[in-house]
Amino acid sequence: MSTHDVSVPDRLPILSRGKHRTPRKGACFMELASYLAGERWSDHPSCTHPLLAAVARGVNDYTSDDARSRLAILIPSVVGLAGKDPRLDARIALLCAQAALPVASEERQRVLAVGVLTAERVLAHLDGRPVELDARSVAALGKAPHAATWARRFSADKQTSAKQFRRRAAPTIVTCAIKGIAQGCAPDPDAQLYDLLRAAISECAELVGRGRRYDGPPPTRRLPADRSATPAGV
Repeated sequence: MSTHDVSVPDRLPILSRGKHRTPRKGACFMELASYLAGERWSDHPSCTHPLLAAVARGVNDYTSDDARSRLAILIPSVVGLAGKDPRLDARIALLCAQAALPVASEERQRVLAVGVLTAERVLAHLDGRPVELDARSVAALGKAPHAATWARRFSADKQTSAKQFRRRAAPTIVTCAIKGIAQGCAPDPDAQLYDLLRAAISECAELVGRGRRYDGPPPTRRLPADRSATPAGV
């Protein structure tokens, strides 16, 4: 018997922090996305771009228990948002750095300021245009002037390829940004994390160009069973 050929629990698991082996132990944002997509139970499903999935996992984990259930409405929106366009990583990382830079602690602001400048350079290279900061980057850097000055000096002579940015820089920027919002001076970090995830989904959807709506999981899709707690008689 496969893990899909089992009875469905009475109710879907409640969103909670971390990774869960089975739905009976809880679920994170991306694990429920894997279920909706008809994939095997995983917090790294193929239905969602890896960096967008990283944003979702981070927001899920750093949102408070009281506010986490609000994220559930966004889960269907990430299903099918996958693509190989290298601009996806740069735009998602840039969005996260822009949002977190004004509210993050001082030690994280330098990383985020470098992230803004590096993402802008990668995007300019991919688009075949001169580097010109967009208004959101200018505003974010303007709210952390000391970090911005340091970042310009630090990154002035450094070159980062799109491949290097995707593999190393982008995940670091996303993690730093989410922690910066959750642990910084944001007046309502839960609301800002929710808005960040929603904006990242919109950014990704715009570039992927998905025009369809999600219509739900396949009718035969079932949640995997908890093998360690199989009810008697099953």
